[in-house]
Amino acid sequence: MNLRLTIDGHQLDATLIDSTAARDLAELLPLTLAMEDFHQTERIAYPPRKLDTTGAPAASTPKAGDLAYYAPWGNLAFFYRDGDHSPGLVILGRLTEPGDIDRLATAQRIRIEDSA
Repeated sequence: MNLRLTIDGHQLDATLIDSTAARDLAELLPLTLAMEDFHQTERIAYPPRKLDTTGAPAASTPKAGDLAYYAPWGNLAFFYRDGDHSPGLVILGRLTEPGDIDRLATAQRIRIEDSA
């Protein structure tokens, strides 16, 4: 599934992988969420409910540009730097254009919608 992310008025494209958690996120779209920084590595936001992570790996190592879900806290994570291997982290997708990663570092609000 292709997504359109609108971050502080700038549109970016992303692609979701085929997983239970990614499909569950897609069912919540469109979403507009406030974002905050976490460890100068990612911007996080909270969807209205926890996602179904059935079948997800127990841990993941995120790369800059990854869109992920941190199951223990129930937050979405948008990585603008590579992250550490993390139990409970589920990769959902990735930004299409690597040059767009810098926009994530200061993002305050994000709108996520299907771009189909």
